[in-house]
Amino acid sequence: MLEKCGYKEYAESAEYIKRLIGSTPDIAIILGSGLDRIVRKMTEKVVIPYRDIPNFPVSTVSYQKGELVFGMLAGKKILAMNGRFHYYEGWEMWQTAYPVAVMKLLGIGKMIITNAAGGIGDNVDPGDLVLITDHIKFMADSPLRGANLDEFGVRFPDMQSVYDREMMNTAEVIAKEYGISVTRGVYAYMAGPQYETPAEIRALKTMGADVVGMSTVAEVIVAAHCGIKVLCISCVSNKAAGITGNPLTEEEVLETAASIAAGFETLVTEAVKRI
Repeated sequence: MLEKCGYKEYAESAEYIKRLIGSTPDIAIILGSGLDRIVRKMTEKVVIPYRDIPNFPVSTVSYQKGELVFGMLAGKKILAMNGRFHYYEGWEMWQTAYPVAVMKLLGIGKMIITNAAGGIGDNVDPGDLVLITDHIKFMADSPLRGANLDEFGVRFPDMQSVYDREMMNTAEVIAKEYGISVTRGVYAYMAGPQYETPAEIRALKTMGADVVGMSTVAEVIVAAHCGIKVLCISCVSNKAAGITGNPLTEEEVLETAASIAAGFETLVTEAVKRI
């Protein structure tokens, strides 16, 4: 295991970003696969490539930009991650969530995390948006493994309320106003990069999972450690393994994300305005 960065390294990252953006963001957004069109709606943008930020990981997924974008959206100052880090890329778990702790040092207290996920539950279909209420993670590693950084939070953070109910309620009100179909559900984390087997999906369904994906959970754990409130939105990109019998492909994930772009953008933009 690569030794975790100390507080000094996180502070260096934050100070570099502060010098470029000049003010405290109101909200952070982490954009999942195929869900980056929200960046186009931002104005007065400052774009910071990950490779330029001291101590920052660099995204290796080909279709993810790998940049922080600071700007205005719906009257709020937004810091968006256009591209994230995954364990399957070879990063340590703590590295996949490194930016979240940096965001804490930037003064951010609320975060919208998005992802593309496979649908497990009978109540979710490709193109649906799911507001995540809880998660299941069986992988032993944790982004908090190793020495605790007391500057961010306690050694044993409570995970019962990190998915903020008030922000979820606001998102549901918005969805109803704009005729956007949303439901609530539980996200199951799997390390990837291989898709899950049908047996794994059956097991996850029995345990109460509604969607499954390869991201998000490490970021949510660090958000809980740092006291950042989270609204998590999953875009159901496909039915999970064994449900339809069709092969699972990356292309299907991106195509489905593109097909629901308008509703997703409306939901996120209005959520930014109201939370």
